[in-house]
Amino acid sequence: METNGREALQADFDAFDISEELGFLLEDPLTDLPDYYRVWLDLANNLTHLTESCKLRDLVHKMPVLSPHLLSNHRELRLAHVALGFISMAYVWQEGQHAPAQILPKALAWPFWLVSRKLGLPPIVAYADSVLANWKLKDRTKDMEIGNLDVIFSFPGGESCRGFFLVSLLVERAASSGLVGALEVMHAMKISDLTGIQNGLVKVTQSLKKMRETFKLMHSHVDPTAFHGTLRIFLSGWRDNPMLPGGLLYEGVSNEPISLSGSSAAQSSAIQCFDALLCIQHEDETGAFLTRMRDYMPPSHRQLIETLSVCPSLRDFILSHPSSDLCQAYNSCVSALVDLRSYHLSTVTKYIIVPGNLARTVCCPLRGVGTALNTSGTGGSSIMVFLKSARKNTQEKIISERASRETEK
Repeated sequence: METNGREALQADFDAFDISEELGFLLEDPLTDLPDYYRVWLDLANNLTHLTESCKLRDLVHKMPVLSPHLLSNHRELRLAHVALGFISMAYVWQEGQHAPAQILPKALAWPFWLVSRKLGLPPIVAYADSVLANWKLKDRTKDMEIGNLDVIFSFPGGESCRGFFLVSLLVERAASSGLVGALEVMHAMKISDLTGIQNGLVKVTQSLKKMRETFKLMHSHVDPTAFHGTLRIFLSGWRDNPMLPGGLLYEGVSNEPISLSGSSAAQSSAIQCFDALLCIQHEDETGAFLTRMRDYMPPSHRQLIETLSVCPSLRDFILSHPSSDLCQAYNSCVSALVDLRSYHLSTVTKYIIVPGNLARTVCCPLRGVGTALNTSGTGGSSIMVFLKSARKNTQEKIISERASRETEK
């Protein structure tokens, strides 16, 4: 029986492109491409200097239009997507909030569009790029901790940029055991294995607590002023963004501007998986935004969310089985997700709201977003309204003693 369970989990890992150790992180990302694409990597590897010296746009205008036909596997495509995405974001925002580019040149737009189609991702830097596929170990013989990690590509923002991506990466890694737990719950539900469900929920709870604890590293590695004043604009997209209200024209791809959201934590497949498992539903604008964010996830990760969403209701199953241990395991899980969302709220206040209010009274750096995104996330949401709504919806799923007793009658 144990062997069959292990085989089922392995089948899930393969089907949903999950690593038991790394979760949704891309395993062992490449850092190099065939020589034909040298110009892309030369620009991406020197992006910070070229952007800060305002030389990037001129070099992009001299780029040849390259075909992605020599990209032969998934990891090459992911690296190309990250490289083209980082160059594109820096190209658009090189001159800051007052002079964003209105057109993405064909040398970027056309190959970026084709690579995106192959991957099932949008042609913009998403969380799947900046966090899941933008990392490397300094020493491959040592552990995966922040001192032994580095990003492949970076934006202006110095150590705060590096820290932001790497802490987010480690939070995602902390989610890996929770994803295994979610899969175990899903399989245990099929055979009404109460012990299996409870054990899986315990894994999810422990994982959520680890995610919150890891999230605390943000305060040691990311400066709020550098994040808001320098880095954040490079994560901003061209949908629901007052700095680019009409979207961005992809030359050689479309005759009309295209509107796409920037990289956002709402694009984390792990959090949406936990929502789906625990039957936490988000309605109205919050739900619509989260559903739209799935379009920015790798298709296999999106498929896991959808698979968990159509499974029989875990919450209803627990309510129909008078087991106080099972109910407690579920409530602990939901409470841990509430705590994580509360911590995210306080972090957003520190890194976005407070610096944004300060920017109203002091001169903001040229490339900073100023007050343009004071209340909006890089994905385009009304950030505090969205986060508070998501937390409230989560909290409401805690099973009260009264509801449990009424179900038993």
